[in-house]
This record gives sequence, C-alpha cells and structure tokens, in this order.
Amino acid sequence: MSVPKVNEKLLEDLEVMGFPKAQATRALHYSGNTSLEDAINWIVDHENDIDIDEMPLVDVDIEVESTESFPISEEIRIKAQSLREQERKRKEQEEKRLEREREKERIQAGKRLLEAKRIAEENERQRNLSLRKAEKEEEKRARERVLQKLEQDKLNRKYKQGLPSEGQASIRSSATKLQQEKKLNPVYTTTKAEQLRESLRNLKRNHQGEDARVRRAFQTLLIYVGNVAKNPKEEKYRKIRLNNPLFLDRVGSLNGGVEFLELCGFERTGDFLHLPQEKVDMALLNSAGFVLNSAVTNPFFGVLSTTHN
Repeated sequence: MSVPKVNEKLLEDLEVMGFPKAQATRALHYSGNTSLEDAINWIVDHENDIDIDEMPLVDVDIEVESTESFPISEEIRIKAQSLREQERKRKEQEEKRLEREREKERIQAGKRLLEAKRIAEENERQRNLSLRKAEKEEEKRARERVLQKLEQDKLNRKYKQGLPSEGQASIRSSATKLQQEKKLNPVYTTTKAEQLRESLRNLKRNHQGEDARVRRAFQTLLIYVGNVAKNPKEEKYRKIRLNNPLFLDRVGSLNGGVEFLELCGFERTGDFLHLPQEKVDMALLNSAGFVLNSAVTNPFFGVLSTTHN
C-alpha cells in the first residue's frame, strides 16, 4: 500500500490555500487530478467523511504528469476560504461539546464521591452510637450482677450468724426476688448478640490467668470484623488463612477464637476461613464489633457470668 501520486502543482496550490496535505491529496486523487475546482468541489461534498483528514492509500501507484498550475479564480478562493471557516467552526463546536461532556462527568463524579462519603460518615456515626449504647448496657448488667452477688453474700453471712426470723424472712425474700429477676431477665438468650457475647465469655473462661493474651485476641478479632464491616466488597478482608502464623498466635490457637468468627458468618473452606459476600450481614458484624469493643474496654466483661446448662 502506498500514497497515490497526484498532480504536484495542484497539490501545492491547495496547500497554499490552507488545505491540509492529506485532505488535498485525497481530494485530488478521488476527483481525478483534473483541476482545483474539481478538488475543492470534492472536499465540499465530502467534508463530513470520517476519513477526510487521512492520507489515502492505494495498491498500485500510477505516476501523474504534472501540468501548469490551474488559474485560481476569486470564486475558488472564496470557496476555499468558506471551507476553511466551516472546518474551524466544526472543530470549535466539537471541542465545546467534548468539554461540556467532560464537565458533566466531573460533576457527576463529584456528586458520587460526596454521596459515598456521606453514607460512610452516617454509617460510622450509627456504628459509634450503637457501640456506646451496647457498652453502657454491658456495664450496667455487669454492675447489677456484682451488686446482686455482694447483696447475696451479705445476706448469707447474716444467715450463718443466726439472725432472727425477720432476717431469715428477709433472706428468703431477697433470694426469691433474685430468682424472679433471673426468670424475667435470663442470662442466656437466643439472640445473635448474646451468642457472640457468650462466645467471648467462654474464650475468657477457657484461658483464665492469660488476661494479656485474651485481650490481644479480642483486639485482633475486632480488627478482622471491623475490616469486613468497612470494606464488605473486598475479598482480602473476607478471607483468613487458618495456618497464618499471626492468626494462629493471636486467635487460632485460643479455644473459642475461630468459633467467634464462625458466629460472624465465616465458613471453613479448606485452609481458609471465608465469608462469602452474599452472606455478609452488616447488622451482625456491627453487633460483633459492639461486643468486642465492650470486651476490650469494659473491666467488668465476663465477671460473674454463668455457664449455660
């Protein structure tokens, strides 16, 4: 393939008049290399062709004999000037159109970014509110259990010291009241939040005397759960290698660590714990985060908890 030969003098005249070389070559080739007027008329008829500014290519190159320049009349000059002006306006309009589209896209991208930021901030605010509420409830339950235990110990001591019948009646009344409160407010419920809380209590009971190790496990679990809650679509946060040394040291080697993650929705798949995206439960993950945060920050967590019979 090669560029076709055209009348050099006519080509030069067209270039002098302001037509690009590729466009002038194409016009002369397809108009038969006859005259400037024919070439300009061809450009007028094909100015909207998508390949108007591309250099034409042919299989066979035929030599074209150059002749003297064709006289450029005023009409031809005006037509050439009109074509150049139309081309300039067309390019300006196209550039303005493209700029408008780019500006629309920038505006839409900005709106999407702001909306995503607003949603993330609202989710974080709701999560913090729920965390504070859950912490207060856990602290209240822990204080109540401690106070109940202290009150029961006090009554038992009085009973052993041989108090009069009124005291015994008071003991029986207090004991009855405690039993009624337990019936009305059972320690164990079937809710997911309570299952998660009890799982952490069991982990703490299974490793009594290893407070630093248990606290580190709670903090590590909080990181795993928090990463998924903040990035539910990221596969790397929903997949944990069971034989990862760091995971084994901080969570996997503790009795109850893996079980807590399974309550959060993780499933054993070969050598991994995996949480499928379609099974991500944001409410459950938030509950897990609340419970873990309470376990890390609340000194009463797990105090006087009763094992499930």
